[in-house]
Amino acid sequence: MNKRRWVAVIIAAALFIFAAVSSFMTKDTDDKNLSGTDALLFGSNEITEGVVEEGEEEQRIAQLTIDGTIADTGENSFFSGEGYNHQFFMDQLKEVQEDPTVAAVLLEINTPGGGVYESAEIAKEIRAIQAADTPVYVSMKNMGASGGYYVSASADKIFATSETLTGSIGVIMSSVNFSELMDNLGIEDQTYKSGPLKDMGSAMREPTEEDEEVMQSYVDNSYDRFVKIVSKGRSMSEDQVRDIADGRIYDGQQAKDNDLVDEIGFPDDALTSLREDEGLEKAQVFEYDIASTGFDQTWLGSKIAQAKGMKQTETDRMLNVIERIGTPEAPKPMYYYGGE
Repeated sequence: MNKRRWVAVIIAAALFIFAAVSSFMTKDTDDKNLSGTDALLFGSNEITEGVVEEGEEEQRIAQLTIDGTIADTGENSFFSGEGYNHQFFMDQLKEVQEDPTVAAVLLEINTPGGGVYESAEIAKEIRAIQAADTPVYVSMKNMGASGGYYVSASADKIFATSETLTGSIGVIMSSVNFSELMDNLGIEDQTYKSGPLKDMGSAMREPTEEDEEVMQSYVDNSYDRFVKIVSKGRSMSEDQVRDIADGRIYDGQQAKDNDLVDEIGFPDDALTSLREDEGLEKAQVFEYDIASTGFDQTWLGSKIAQAKGMKQTETDRMLNVIERIGTPEAPKPMYYYGGE
């Protein structure tokens, strides 16, 4: 190696040793913000704001985004990498509620949906924002399906393009069954259980009628909640919602024809409409971000963060995702388009 490369290696090694030593000197804390050496290396982890469009700061429009599957991977907002981060998005919704200068919200959505629980969490906070007389407009981009529609349903106005894939109103809970294959192979399941329903959904035996009744009832309850959300948000009767909520997908125009969206348009059209409807023509538009040095995106920074327990490894992240969305052996209900 040449001199320059040796210098780079020595600096990298020094940083790694410095971070490792400091990790033993830093006390554990539940505070999400970073301090000391961690803040020096990675940033403070505080929520920051970036101006999207200049304007008056007394009445502002918060531009939020859901991009990707709605699932809580268990990661904090700082070391989440690319894609949707549930904790960060929930933090943004709280920031909106606590900021008196936020006069409206424009929520851009591009998601096939996701977890039943996470979707309900988002919808609850959106309603809390609206309860404070802060209008929420939704602009669906490529996709706003299932859980994506669930979180949109209460919006004051919903925009979609003609090409948007939306709808898919319903619940899915998938599993597989290997019992016939096991019989063919001469494999016998030996499961000891405290009650006949303890192993519902087992891939090792055929489901009984009682199994199917219980599981279907569970899914139906989730579906009923979905129907009520749409009914209230779109001012439709539950029967009207059920007529169009059989799980099918719609393009933007079909959704408009069925009163699931209000206007055909892109995010800039939704923003223009929001400004005009709410008298916010001169309002500043901003979005939230995280204070970061960018060091966490490098190979060395990523390894240091993992060594200090601040960032998940890819394996840990995948295991968390699987745990939260379920598996064929332990399925969970999902507001999700496209199966599990």
